[in-house]
Amino acid sequence: MVTDFQKVADAVEAATSVMSVQVLEDGSMGELRIVAGNKAYIDAIEKPAGDYSMRSDKFIPGSIYTDYVPRDLNFEDYCFRSAVQKKCLHSYVKPSNMPVWFNMTFLPLGPSEGNIHYCTYTMEVNFRADTRRMSDIDPELASAVLETCIKLRGTGNFQAAMQEVIKDIRQLCKAEQTCILLTDGYEKTTSVLCMDFAENSSVVDPDGDIPRPGMPGFYEIAEKWEELIGSSNCIIAKDERDMELVKERDPEWYESMKASGARNIVLFPLKSQDELLGYIWAVNFAAEKTPEIKDTLELTTFILGSEINNHLLLDRLKILSSRDMLTGVQNRNEMNNLVEKMSRGEADAGSSIGVIFLDLNGLKNINDELGHGRGDALLRDAAKAIQEIYPAECIFRAGGDEFVIMLPGVSGDELLKGIEELRGVSEGYERVSFAIGGCVEPDSRDVREALRIADMRMYEDKRDYYVKHPEMKKRLS
Repeated sequence: MVTDFQKVADAVEAATSVMSVQVLEDGSMGELRIVAGNKAYIDAIEKPAGDYSMRSDKFIPGSIYTDYVPRDLNFEDYCFRSAVQKKCLHSYVKPSNMPVWFNMTFLPLGPSEGNIHYCTYTMEVNFRADTRRMSDIDPELASAVLETCIKLRGTGNFQAAMQEVIKDIRQLCKAEQTCILLTDGYEKTTSVLCMDFAENSSVVDPDGDIPRPGMPGFYEIAEKWEELIGSSNCIIAKDERDMELVKERDPEWYESMKASGARNIVLFPLKSQDELLGYIWAVNFAAEKTPEIKDTLELTTFILGSEINNHLLLDRLKILSSRDMLTGVQNRNEMNNLVEKMSRGEADAGSSIGVIFLDLNGLKNINDELGHGRGDALLRDAAKAIQEIYPAECIFRAGGDEFVIMLPGVSGDELLKGIEELRGVSEGYERVSFAIGGCVEPDSRDVREALRIADMRMYEDKRDYYVKHPEMKKRLS
């Protein structure tokens, strides 16, 4: 019996093709070809909509599918399971690089011809997500996704909840390692949000100069992952054949993974309203669980993207409310809050409190002569100089050209040593000159007294400065 595959394709109104899948002697997939296509499918190749273009704009029956589109591991997996394993499959996904959703159906066809098997591939393009199709998953998988939602919404400790979630994902994948990596396209940096390892994991940090997740230089690797995923919504490289695609598109990351002992990889982008937030991956997972892993993570990452975006937004709002945007140190509002808590014994109770008051000498002169832009640069340099000695969390811009450093548990000798170090580092910055006053009170509840005395001593130091530099006093008067 010979099947007329063209008639099979033409019998469907939606864009449909017939795919042939070759099975090699070892049971793996060989060539994947487009045997036939109906008019709607051929038009999608020869007359693509919008700015999208195919590798070839002329459809030739029997062509290898990569003659028209880049290689897609997920598409290959669906064709293999439908044609060879005789499964009826459905997938509803949003490609990483397209503003559309694909509603795809794969149906097995017979008979097979030796080691060549067949299936249909029907594609419908949606410009808006259909949430009913997104939630159309196995009840057991839906339960796992619901549990993730409950964990994220039912706790006040976001970091702890994410650690539980990434552990659950590792166990689902039966992987040796799972990780959520956040990416910052503005700062060109990455950071590890959470990571989990199996007890017997063989995955290790690569030696040498190979960049590690979250470390300097890794952003340049992660930046290529959108291209690696391409027109799909994820990468699931099950074996060495699939890993060759990773090697081809991102050789540096491939070498990094091989050096760490990775044999296969699952990589999903985390997005919120099409904004890329980062990625989630699993290393050395159970390849036989690929369909379950893909179905679960497609929906889980959709939820995680929203939750992570909310968390990052709250962090950004907190920074905006607590940081001085010009210098990057804490602002006056945060200083007032800390002083209030210390005064009531709610912060650093039972410890001493050291306060250093600093005032920039000559800022008004700089602004008058060179403009406020140079004055702003001087303030930023002043903050950098202070941060060479103390972390930004201890430093507050009290207002204008004044900075305050709050040091719980410090001794008088340590405070004096810090003041001398501040004078030293300021000499490394052009025009940065501080008037400095300090005070240590044995009880942090007396922080206001420490502030008053430090402020008084700072003004005494400023008077001494103008005695030594009378020309500055004249020019500033």
